[in-house]
Amino acid sequence: MFSRGGKLYSVKGARRINLTVRLYAVYVAISLIPLLAILASLYRVSFSSRPPAESFKMFSSGLQTIVPIVMVVGAGLVLIIALNLKRSLGAMVLVLKQVAGGNLGLRVNVTSNDEIGYVGDVINDMTEGLRERDKMRHSLDLAMEVQQSLLPKGNLKISGFDIAGKSIYCDETGGDYYDFILAGEAGDHNIGVAIGDVSGHGIPAALLMATVRSSLRQRLAHAGNIDRIITDVNCQLARDVEDSGQFMTMFYLNIDAPNQKISWVRAGHEPGIFYDPDTGTFEELKGPGLALGVNEEWQYEINERIAPAPGQIIVLSTDGVWEAHNPDGEIFGKERLYEIIRQHAAQKSEEIIAAVIAAVNQFQDDSEAEDDITLIVIKKEGG
Repeated sequence: MFSRGGKLYSVKGARRINLTVRLYAVYVAISLIPLLAILASLYRVSFSSRPPAESFKMFSSGLQTIVPIVMVVGAGLVLIIALNLKRSLGAMVLVLKQVAGGNLGLRVNVTSNDEIGYVGDVINDMTEGLRERDKMRHSLDLAMEVQQSLLPKGNLKISGFDIAGKSIYCDETGGDYYDFILAGEAGDHNIGVAIGDVSGHGIPAALLMATVRSSLRQRLAHAGNIDRIITDVNCQLARDVEDSGQFMTMFYLNIDAPNQKISWVRAGHEPGIFYDPDTGTFEELKGPGLALGVNEEWQYEINERIAPAPGQIIVLSTDGVWEAHNPDGEIFGKERLYEIIRQHAAQKSEEIIAAVIAAVNQFQDDSEAEDDITLIVIKKEGG
């Protein structure tokens, strides 16, 4: 009985035979055959009427015949067992080498229901698991490519503003999101800047992030102030994620360059950071607001102030920055973030982002990142 698909032990009626029992059976057979032959010869000699010398000669002659036969039979049985083991183990080694080289298409042909066959079944199960994992990895890679394509393709230098953003996911996909949306004629833009953080990680968070991005961009294509826009997006999202427990925080900032003002809506997200290098002071861009998807009837409010003067900086971030921790469990904290902004305020936006990420990585040391990191830096040029 054999099973080309493996798992012979699961075939109805198949019995598991221990390899040790088989070897002992061969040992007993090799030992018992000559013993019985010797006993039979002694029995014949003891009841023989021939002279003792003639009986002894007959006994010796029988032994000379039996011993070579037993030795040949024993050697043959050992050779058969050795060849079977070598063939089975060789097939397993071949499959394992192919698996190590990335070929997951081979299987061990299981032909015995002992430990060797069981090992073959385990190798087949392992290969099948690796094949499924490879498919999952391929799907995650595709999902990562799709999600990355939804993020801005580059940084902005427009209407006197230097704007840069970056997302780093702790898994292949994540729930962090940022976007740059332009409206108006060239050189006279309203610049929309969005940053968001979906609860959780992985594929579910990525799907919700893509949903919110699509909903936000669709709604921005129609008229309305940003408080009305975010309210409408929340209403739709709350219906989509009802009873799922998912939600998304967001900070949406609109830069009205012609009128030199900024306005924002805060939907449960951390406040924006406003830094003035001339005075060395930080200000938080606060405002009331609930995370998107929590309450369908929530009405969001708009907040306003004058636009940044030359050299002034706005930083938007997800909590993966200041909540990053080192091997001792200490968190990075906002004070370290403020200090990096202060030290690199004269640099370009993308250089400030690079400095923050480098500092976070150095702070984490060998600790594995547990949250996505997204940063946007908006700097008014001319300072």
